[in-house]
Amino acid sequence: MRNFHRRRTLLSACAVMACAMAAVPSAWASTAAGRFPEAGRTVRIIVPFAAGGGVDSAARLFSEQLRKQLGTTVIVENRAGGSGVVGGRVVHGAAADGYTLLFSAATHVLAKQVLANAPYDPQTDFAPVARVGEAPLMLVVSPQLPYAKVADIQAAAGTKRQLTAAIPAVGAPSHLATLMLAQQARLQLEYVSYKGTQPALVDVGGGHVDLLMDSMISVLPLAKGGKVRPIAITSSKRSSLAPDVPTLQESGLSRFSYASWYGLWAPRDTPADRIHRLNEAANAAVAELAKSGAFASLGIDPVTETTEQFKRFIAADVAQGAELLKNAGFKPE
Repeated sequence: MRNFHRRRTLLSACAVMACAMAAVPSAWASTAAGRFPEAGRTVRIIVPFAAGGGVDSAARLFSEQLRKQLGTTVIVENRAGGSGVVGGRVVHGAAADGYTLLFSAATHVLAKQVLANAPYDPQTDFAPVARVGEAPLMLVVSPQLPYAKVADIQAAAGTKRQLTAAIPAVGAPSHLATLMLAQQARLQLEYVSYKGTQPALVDVGGGHVDLLMDSMISVLPLAKGGKVRPIAITSSKRSSLAPDVPTLQESGLSRFSYASWYGLWAPRDTPADRIHRLNEAANAAVAELAKSGAFASLGIDPVTETTEQFKRFIAADVAQGAELLKNAGFKPE
């Protein structure tokens, strides 16, 4: 009997120990999940465009503030090419641990609509983290043309000569805003594709192409230097960076409102708690950029949203872009 009780006591002790040991991985996992980012770990932000451009400039301002919010090293890597797809693939194939992120513009979400063989679906193969800002586009024309306002362009479009419009990147806000302009102003435009804003601006300035719509921060320096002539901006209110340039709504297109925007994404299967942590840090970083005026210096209006709000925004933006491309008869390339 004594041996039976001794054995029963030993078995009970083993059971308690087994339960305690089973609980250890769970407790460790909980602690590890809350420790993000881990001490000494670096967060990489992939920018799918060349250094020095509008997206890169915004990303570097943002990454510095994100570093302060996360309390760890944050670096920016430029992986340009393929209208943003080269950099997108880096993040798409990265470990879903929150340490590799994509900072891109609105161009990213329309990959399936503009590429015949898109390597991923931006809406289902990435986890939206935060939309951080938006910026108006500016309509500019060659200074060699006698156009000073939108009405002049509309009048010219009624002549036999067909106007040409530069498209810096297929599926980019510049492309979609130009399609919207053609639709609402009832313009018949011939579209000329370029590999980036700079070569497009050179041709507009030289009189080889009539007009261009692109992010205001990209075209404003040349507009101020007289290399191109600013006609209007796409936001619903004037910009403090160019207060003398009217909006398209003021110019007679009462329904015209369009903006480029910037966002942050993680690989699809990144844990929800890490996405939430990154979203909070991103929103806090944007708040600091708004307070300091750093984003405003680039013509960017700060945006803070939840991940769900960002996801709904993307869905609406893709739907609008797809409709504009369809109405223009665009075929994926």
